[in-house]
Amino acid sequence: MNNLFKKCVAEFIGTFVLVFCACGVAGYTHGDPVATSLAFGLVIVAMAYSIGRISGCHINPAVSIAFLIKKKLTVKEFFAYVGAQVLGGFIGALLIFGIFKMNTGSVMGLGDASNYTPTGELKVGPIFAALLVEVVLTCIFVFVILHVTDEKSEKVSGKLAGIIIGFTLVLVHLIGIGLTGTSVNPARSLATAITSAIYFDSTEALKQVWIFILAPLAGGALAAILHTLLTKESAESKEEVKEEKAETKETQE
Repeated sequence: MNNLFKKCVAEFIGTFVLVFCACGVAGYTHGDPVATSLAFGLVIVAMAYSIGRISGCHINPAVSIAFLIKKKLTVKEFFAYVGAQVLGGFIGALLIFGIFKMNTGSVMGLGDASNYTPTGELKVGPIFAALLVEVVLTCIFVFVILHVTDEKSEKVSGKLAGIIIGFTLVLVHLIGIGLTGTSVNPARSLATAITSAIYFDSTEALKQVWIFILAPLAGGALAAILHTLLTKESAESKEEVKEEKAETKETQE
């Protein structure tokens, strides 16, 4: 089986599980902050230790764009990953929302900028606030991922990387659920927005989904830039130390 195809299958499965399980918990608990946050975090932990060795367990276009910027993914791999993530999320949403529909249940609209205003109308203030929240939260999440998966950080994070990343997502959701509903994942938001329109005739999420595509991608890109700046500085410092040692050795000789 083609290596890229294997990775895409892994990303499909991971994003499917994320949407089916975590959005499922959010749905039947009516968006309970603790339960929903834990669900998203625990899915990441589970997937990190199962598909992580195959694809890296991105299951999020915002993570993939950061790896693209860091040149750890090719352009071809990036688009293949994103396609698999969106498809996996969509199938997951179709299944879990379908189950809710059959049980006449309701689904909490995660990633909804209308949380900023009682009327649910998107105004300039709420849009800017939603964009800012999603950029910052995604940046935090992806920034942690880049650091704990960095080869130079293996001694510190090691086998704990999946747990660290999972609980970072828990933290991000605990902060963001009361603000935007927390997206930090364009594939998840697009999947649930489309499925809400199909099953529940609700187009509100579709009208707002551009926020939850644009902002997380920007946050992921920002995280990659910050990581590069910090690690580059560390590399330069090490080179300076090596040069100083070399000069000292030459002087002694």
